[in-house]
Amino acid sequence: MENKNVNLLKSIFKAKEVGILLILILLSVLIQMKNPIFFTFNNLMDMGRNTSYTLIIAIGMTFVLIAKGLDLSVGSLLAICGLISALGMQGGIPVAVSVLLGLLAGAAFGFFNAFCIVKLKIPAMIATLGTMYMARGLVLVITKGQAVYPLPDSFTNFGKGSILGIPNVVVLAVLLAVAAHIVLTKTTYGRKVYAIGGNAETAGFAGINVAKITASVYVISGVMAALSGIMTAARMGSGQPSVGDGTEMTVITAVIIGGTSLNGGAGTMLGTVLGALLMNVLSSGMNLVGVSAYWQKFVMGLIIIVAVGLDQYQRSKRRS
Repeated sequence: MENKNVNLLKSIFKAKEVGILLILILLSVLIQMKNPIFFTFNNLMDMGRNTSYTLIIAIGMTFVLIAKGLDLSVGSLLAICGLISALGMQGGIPVAVSVLLGLLAGAAFGFFNAFCIVKLKIPAMIATLGTMYMARGLVLVITKGQAVYPLPDSFTNFGKGSILGIPNVVVLAVLLAVAAHIVLTKTTYGRKVYAIGGNAETAGFAGINVAKITASVYVISGVMAALSGIMTAARMGSGQPSVGDGTEMTVITAVIIGGTSLNGGAGTMLGTVLGALLMNVLSSGMNLVGVSAYWQKFVMGLIIIVAVGLDQYQRSKRRS
């Protein structure tokens, strides 16, 4: 029995996510020592809410990166899809239908990315970068830089509401993360995503429809970005043209920190959750301890470099 417990502890501490969790705990304790407000219920709920918007997009990004892809368009899709839903509501379309329109728009943009990458053979970075600029341009053309408001109370009440004190968006993000974990680890589809990321050519020889699975992960990413944009509009009570600017880098960094490889074939949903939490705790913590906004940008940039560097280092170790 004792040996079993020892082996269990060893397996736990070998897990990639343990390192992120320990860093997260240490960082939280240090911030609490500098500012006791950190562990208050209201602040924790605020951090949970802010993390959830990132996490929802990061769920889709995890699928993309595991399949050895990249999606730089998610920040702009957040903005355009939230705006589409907001415009629908302002035009008298029922809330549920307007939300569905926003999600369908996210799926359409994701499909467009997939078409460019799979059929036109445009590199994922270039294709999604182009979509990023196109979507952001459409936002500015449609709104002329002006917010779209007011929105129905039933919509904004859900965005600002909570269940037993836990914000609705947090509950939604957790449910989506659990569902995504099950899909990746317990389904044939999830195994195919990992197989394609590990070696697309071998996956093709094994009978996997590489083009179809690759296209699907971009559609998932587009829908998740749209959902985050819709929830953002619900919280703010308006469709804002400037939201999501730079979100793509925060999301990608969170997913990489969580252990998902840029080179595909590796990653977990638990790691993504912890990565998103770590990014938000760091951002919130720097605000609470009074770190200059200029230095915050520097720190975030450094984290991106370190995260990608560690990913490349681990990959080279696995090869040797």
